[in-house]
Amino acid sequence: MKITKVRIRELIGTVAYPEDFWQERLRMPTDIYPRFKARTARDVYSGWRFISESGGKQKVRDVFLEIDTDEGITGISGPINWQAPAFYIDTQLKPMLIGQDAFATELVWDQMYRNAIHGRKGDNMHAISYVDVALWDIKGKALGQPVYRLLGGPVQEKIPAYASALGFSIEPEKAGEKVKEFRSQGYTATKWFVREGPTDGPEGERKNVALMKALREAAGPDMKIMIDCWNSWDVPYTLKMAELMADYQPYWFEEPVLADLPESYARLRGECPVKIAGAEHEYTRWGAKMLMDIGACDVYQLDPVWAGGISELMKICALASTYDVQVIPHGCMPHVNAQVSFANNVVLVPMMEYLVVLNEMWQHFLKWPLKPVNGFFSPPDRPGLGIELEESRIESERELSWT
Repeated sequence: MKITKVRIRELIGTVAYPEDFWQERLRMPTDIYPRFKARTARDVYSGWRFISESGGKQKVRDVFLEIDTDEGITGISGPINWQAPAFYIDTQLKPMLIGQDAFATELVWDQMYRNAIHGRKGDNMHAISYVDVALWDIKGKALGQPVYRLLGGPVQEKIPAYASALGFSIEPEKAGEKVKEFRSQGYTATKWFVREGPTDGPEGERKNVALMKALREAAGPDMKIMIDCWNSWDVPYTLKMAELMADYQPYWFEEPVLADLPESYARLRGECPVKIAGAEHEYTRWGAKMLMDIGACDVYQLDPVWAGGISELMKICALASTYDVQVIPHGCMPHVNAQVSFANNVVLVPMMEYLVVLNEMWQHFLKWPLKPVNGFFSPPDRPGLGIELEESRIESERELSWT
């Protein structure tokens, strides 16, 4: 089965959502500068993939990769984060793909990787990841099987989802009400995104602690509560937050320091009483091994549509099993995360992330969105990834090309 065409479709549609989409944003590394700290959620996200908002409706722009074959099977991957990976696919990878055996995922991956000597991380690796995912979709569709079956699964019957609360208000009272709502929906874990860091002084510390206190009081003693710092704290601040939040039992601190400070992660894992999660912004088995060698994290969160695709995430999971650490992939695409997660056991992959607001938008154009039911994901039962586009939701589109 040969690859005949590579297409990048930009789709525009309207998502209806019952709440304000962007009540709050996460803290970002640039927030050490006052002009960046002052940006609102709309300032940050409106220029991204979300075009406009009015009357409870959000215009969204999503980009999907489609790879056609000479046997009439099309692999789909996406939506693609940002436009840069689409540019790399069109200008660098497409010429390598035409005429290739669509089943030869290891060969194609190795050639793409070796061609990307200046792009082993970041947007170029995102591009390689999306291509790899689309090829697995082709393989699954051709064989009439969900991808996780081709990877050896299902190993688990169901996997707990954690409600990732990016976008929701972090005013303590409102956040507490949202946690109660998550509990009523069957979630046993939830993750929240702080806005305060080392440059925000004692008042910022009090705000972070007040948020954690409200989350715990709403969640009760058994629900796991994770705090995402998104590369925006430092070692002393993280240790101080662990001390100040101790009574409220945070389950993990995620990406507490910049991604390029692996030794700081290792120090925190050794000294911090709260679990350390990270590696969302790391790439490939080599990046994962470097972190695991120094004991950087308790939980590794490499994303299959960023870190190298399904092919690479399976290698990373095998590597993690030898270090006796967990992999809970970052949750851009539930359909893709599910294929990897259900091919591994509960000790290695104990949870899946569900970005409650973002995944609502990112799955808008999908005929069969994958969402948790009563707080759990079940194995998708459709061939390939289970991704098909619902053409009736596409209000306008264009094919992107830079060649």
